[in-house]
Amino acid sequence: MQQLTVDGESAGQRLDNWLLRHLKGVPKSHVYRVIRSGEVRVNMARAAADWRVQSGDVVRVPPLRLPLRAATPAAPAREFPVLFEDDALLAIDKPAGVAVHGGSGVSSGVVEQLRRARQGAAGGARFLELAHRLDKETSGVLLLAKKRSALTALQAQFRARGTAKVYAALVFGAWPGHLKVIDEPLHKSLTADGQRHVRVVSKASDEGRRSITLVRVRRAFAEATLLDVSIKTGRTHQIRVHLAHAGHPVVGDPKYGDFERNKAFAKAQRFARMFLHACELGFDHPGDGRRVVLHSPLPAECATLLGALAR
Repeated sequence: MQQLTVDGESAGQRLDNWLLRHLKGVPKSHVYRVIRSGEVRVNMARAAADWRVQSGDVVRVPPLRLPLRAATPAAPAREFPVLFEDDALLAIDKPAGVAVHGGSGVSSGVVEQLRRARQGAAGGARFLELAHRLDKETSGVLLLAKKRSALTALQAQFRARGTAKVYAALVFGAWPGHLKVIDEPLHKSLTADGQRHVRVVSKASDEGRRSITLVRVRRAFAEATLLDVSIKTGRTHQIRVHLAHAGHPVVGDPKYGDFERNKAFAKAQRFARMFLHACELGFDHPGDGRRVVLHSPLPAECATLLGALAR
């Protein structure tokens, strides 16, 4: 049994993320399992995975079996296209198909690969953490912090909805022009193997968290619609679940999409990914407060698909 104390720089972090940082090598699914079972205690009380730890909190961790080191290969060194970088922040253009971090069957992700690539560079990667997340299948703007103070400030902005995120999403069918706001609560659960699954629940239910998605039609095609999607709340899989719930799943979505239609579309159009792209992210710089707006152009395969649909 371990008794770990939260330091000042870690204040405000989610319990699951804090544990994953301190329990290197422990499978993500195992960490979530001991949280759900109540074996992890914060100040002697049970706490959920999204509990925010505070400086001085004492976290009790049960004995955990670590896998053999040889079974966990080192993350490959990899750089990604840089959209913005200074001494506090790094923003990259994340490709589809790359997880943002390791876990749940993924040995490494963007953050581990960047740390490995930069560990031998001048100044090294003494601190590099994700300021937010994108799904593995989603491409586009991804923001990381190079200082703990920057990470804390950015996380506060995301929680306070001080950031502006816009996504390009191609959905099946003709999106109804009157549907511009989706205000449906979402409930997140974990499967037995630690995978996250999200669903819309009744507004009368106490399970869900209010989730708001704004939708604007950018371009209509014969069998699909290109949308600009903004989110006022940053729930897991929010866009994908909300659009599917509205009857227009994201093209290529492997979890919440129309699987038969995805298969036929991929064969006809030779398009093998999910069409969801984080094209814009706006935030206040944690150093001087200036507004920063970053843009990522549509990946070539997405632009090519739109060209084919327009013919």
